[in-house]
Amino acid sequence: MPFYVYILLCMDGSFYTGYTKDLNERTRQHENGKGAKYTKTHRPQKVAYIELFNTRSSAMKRERAIKKLTHQQKQGLISSQSNK
Repeated sequence: MPFYVYILLCMDGSFYTGYTKDLNERTRQHENGKGAKYTKTHRPQKVAYIELFNTRSSAMKRERAIKKLTHQQKQGLISSQSNK
């Protein structure tokens, strides 16, 4: 079963990055205020970006790398995927 790295676009224009094995369940948790502390106060609007990985370890590494990006760099990453 694949692991997903995802970026949520929040209502205030900020981004939340995470990883999960079950993307549908995890996004539902975020939407219901039962996900991360961040998304309890920065309500998610939509899933803006997704990457698939075969292992938890590779997903975690990618999540950490994305979290280090600036807001502008994350926007570029999202734009590059939506242009495919």
